[in-house]
Amino acid sequence: MRPALRFLDERMIERIIAEGREILCRLGMEIHNANARALLGDHGARVDEGKQHVWFTQGMIDRALASAPAEFRLYDVFGEETHDFAGDRVYFTPGSAAINILDYATGKMRRPTTQDYIRYVKLVAGLPHLAAQSTAFIPADVPGPLQDSYRLYLSLLFGEKPVVTGAFTIESFQVMKDMQLAVRGSEGELAAKPLTLFSCCPTAPLRWSEVTSQNLLDCAAAGIPVEYVSMPLSGFMAPVTLVGSLVQHTAETLSGVVLSQLARPGTPVLYGGSPAAFDVRYETTPMGAIETQMIDCAYSEIGKVLGMPTQAYIGLSDAKLLDAQAGLETAMGATLAALAGINSISGPGMLDFESCQSLEKLVLDNEICGMTLRMVRGIEAREDFPALPRFEELLAEGHLLISKHTRRYLREEHYIPGPVIDRANRARWLEEGGRTLGERAHGEVERRIAAYRPSRLSASAKAELTRRMETEAHRHGLDALPARTEEAE
Repeated sequence: MRPALRFLDERMIERIIAEGREILCRLGMEIHNANARALLGDHGARVDEGKQHVWFTQGMIDRALASAPAEFRLYDVFGEETHDFAGDRVYFTPGSAAINILDYATGKMRRPTTQDYIRYVKLVAGLPHLAAQSTAFIPADVPGPLQDSYRLYLSLLFGEKPVVTGAFTIESFQVMKDMQLAVRGSEGELAAKPLTLFSCCPTAPLRWSEVTSQNLLDCAAAGIPVEYVSMPLSGFMAPVTLVGSLVQHTAETLSGVVLSQLARPGTPVLYGGSPAAFDVRYETTPMGAIETQMIDCAYSEIGKVLGMPTQAYIGLSDAKLLDAQAGLETAMGATLAALAGINSISGPGMLDFESCQSLEKLVLDNEICGMTLRMVRGIEAREDFPALPRFEELLAEGHLLISKHTRRYLREEHYIPGPVIDRANRARWLEEGGRTLGERAHGEVERRIAAYRPSRLSASAKAELTRRMETEAHRHGLDALPARTEEAE
């Protein structure tokens, strides 16, 4: 039996959905994109062009919910399925898009470089419990207009897993789409076997910017899946109560569903978000707060009732170092998310309010993900009944270490973590150097990067990716891309 967690009853979910819908119809949304306003207006919405404001209708919400797929799949660079977003299936991906990286050598945060990003992609390639890459942090050694496409370029050049990504400009989208076409070969193949998942974020409260709403429309036109990342801040840019924040999240996310489905019915979507319980003492947005995690799990319940797979930024920490707080907040979030059946869990590796990635934390979080994935498989009988023969063998042999039953089910029943997790007795721990968690994690980072095998993507596809990236770099005045000391080949 799969263990499960629920925060809301059926009546509460129905009321929250009804209130969110009424807000869209009675108060409407600010939408700073003429294309989006025109699309909504053409389908019956009332539009005030002067105020860039749109009032939705119950009918258009109903039609959007009817056409939004209940499930969809993601594929790697070879077109092999990696994700089936359906039911309560759970997948983990690193958090994104940080502006800093935690430097192990100095213990301080700094701006990342191309080399940092390549190391990250190589590391994620070997972490078995992270089903996707993300464009996890922003290399600071390329100009701002290149940073969206450049992260995707490096991810596709060095990695094979699908990529959770997004764009901070309208212009970046076409370049990023073209890179996916360089891998897939055609628009039909890309739509049939999506390679990326784009994050599209409304702005709290009740607003879509020109950039994010255009990204939403562009993704729909190309058949590229999107995750809506609504970010109500409880007590600041949203009601202080968890229910009030859920109502706002519902309204903002439903508005995105309507836009996607009007642009292209059947566009694959994740009902997602990145809310936070605002901490008035420090004026911060703690992602590790228990209330933040409760909102995430609760809106996933709402999304599933509405008939869509779900996503959340959860399983991350606000700590500044790889310390006890980092482990506490990450493990609690990942556990709750898995029990809640959130389909796409974004967060591993993240610190400092989603602003910093740590490779050492990423390998620790990979183990947390492995443990939670084992947990949600639940408990089932494996030749355990009748029990008598097993105990007769135990009493006769004095142990079951080499029993056929043990050998058959040991690795299936027990999650066996890697060297980041210390399970040795104290004497052996001391004999092997008495290494701290940070030292073990760093050793595992270096070991896995050293074991990296170059992406098997064809040389022609790699060359086309580089050609497209260089063309974009030249367009923005960059003579050459940053030097790479470690090549893909």
